[in-house]
Amino acid sequence: MAGRVSNKKILITGAAGGLGTAMAHMLAREGAKVAVTDVNLEGAQALADAINADHPGSAFAFAQDVTSEDQWIATIDAATQAMGGLSVLVNNAGIGGPLAFVEQDTVENWQRQYEINLRSIMLGTKHAMPRLREAAPASIINISSVAGLAAAPGMGAYNATKAGVWMYTKTIALEAAKMDWNVRCNSVHPVFIKTPILDPFVAMAGGDEGKAHERLARGIPLKRIGEPDDVAYAVVYLASDESKFVTGTEFVIDGGMLAQ
Repeated sequence: MAGRVSNKKILITGAAGGLGTAMAHMLAREGAKVAVTDVNLEGAQALADAINADHPGSAFAFAQDVTSEDQWIATIDAATQAMGGLSVLVNNAGIGGPLAFVEQDTVENWQRQYEINLRSIMLGTKHAMPRLREAAPASIINISSVAGLAAAPGMGAYNATKAGVWMYTKTIALEAAKMDWNVRCNSVHPVFIKTPILDPFVAMAGGDEGKAHERLARGIPLKRIGEPDDVAYAVVYLASDESKFVTGTEFVIDGGMLAQ
């Protein structure tokens, strides 16, 4: 079924690599205009150029530090002008952190993960909401993690910030529904996906990517880690009007891990 997000205008943060890149390509193939943002403008521009080579005029690139409120305001204004509106916000930018147990963890580690993983979503939602309301039906998609639903030793900051994304998503959904804004909000919770966020695990395996992926897959019932497109498919659904009755929920993409 082609054109699932035709006429949608979509802003994706952290899009210069990994999940964001896969989302942008798939959304453009399905008919959307996409504004791709990243602190790495060169990478974002290369992505936009690649999309436009196949779908002329579909992609626009912007430099953005998602921890800066001023940059959020400027980016939303510029993206809305470039695309002719804003109907979907994908809060994808996020980071992991070092394995840090309670006694060795640092305030700096917590602060950095909080600023990028959680506070950025508040800023983006706050400043995008007026534009989304104008373009309704609209959708906000927040990329969390299975780590926001299940804890692990040494991942305190990551667990806490990704759990915050999960619960804040529900708050947004309920507020928008109560106000009859026709803006839905859902969270997506992937497990291990083949992106650069797995690089620390590869390093721990002596640089052997295959061995690292095999180790990570041991706890997954489907016995493999995910592909970026596995997440992108969920984002296309949540961005489309196919999900018009879906809000305030979490989409778990984990090969069955949390079912155990």
